[in-house]
Amino acid sequence: MPDLLDLFFRWWKRILSLVIIAVVTAGITIFFAPKKYLGVATALPAPAYASDKTAVFSQNLQELYSALGTPDELDNIIGTAHLDTVYIAVAVKLNLQEHYRMGGNDFESIRKSAWLLKKRTRVIKTDYGELQVKTWDTDKSFAAVMANAIMDELQQIYQDVQTANNEIMFSKIGGELDNSKSEYEKLDDSISHVDITSATAQLLSARQTSLLQQVQEYEKILNQYKLMVDAKPQALIIIEKARPALKVDEPKAVQVIALTAALSLFFGLLAAVILERRSVRKQ
Repeated sequence: MPDLLDLFFRWWKRILSLVIIAVVTAGITIFFAPKKYLGVATALPAPAYASDKTAVFSQNLQELYSALGTPDELDNIIGTAHLDTVYIAVAVKLNLQEHYRMGGNDFESIRKSAWLLKKRTRVIKTDYGELQVKTWDTDKSFAAVMANAIMDELQQIYQDVQTANNEIMFSKIGGELDNSKSEYEKLDDSISHVDITSATAQLLSARQTSLLQQVQEYEKILNQYKLMVDAKPQALIIIEKARPALKVDEPKAVQVIALTAALSLFFGLLAAVILERRSVRKQ
């Protein structure tokens, strides 16, 4: 293995030429490359009890929940952020096929613009337990608009899911309430046609009392679910909307040029070592 310092002094002109060519090429590439700005929207998970009917109407259970949701609750949302559905919805909402110059309003153009948006977007969970949507675009204002739109779409999807579940329970309990009321009324008619002192009347009366309690309980639960449906609790609490960036985020000129210089220097030395070995073998 030749001494690298001695080797560098003997090959420095060629190595330096390689570094200069590589750096100049990288600089020209960066100069003509499209400048991309970053839009970042940040949110926190909403408290779990806000979507849990039992917790909302129980002070004891509320004390078991934190004021905000846990970072683990963001995992499902991040998984949803990998679906094309989110980006297609945003592409339609923002008419991205025109922004990306994809052509007409056909579904294929929408899909292509959604794919490009997805490629330029990152949805992550930070070390501080926050959800961040990062979107890059050549238009700094539109980068912020797209990041906010994606965050809003994720929030809406999970809010709709929670509301749909509450609506299903509301409908089922409403059906059970109607059945209990109908049975109660039938028992009331039956009791009026029998001797009130008979054993049958007493059984019917006991059943009627039980049904009345059941009806009252159903009505209470139904009102609770109605409140949950009307409230539509959020899944995410958006704490910072994306704003137009003050400077270009990509390409990172200083980092790229520094890395290019380091790599070209390394490969220049490597090439010098190989050429030096070949010259020694020929001798």
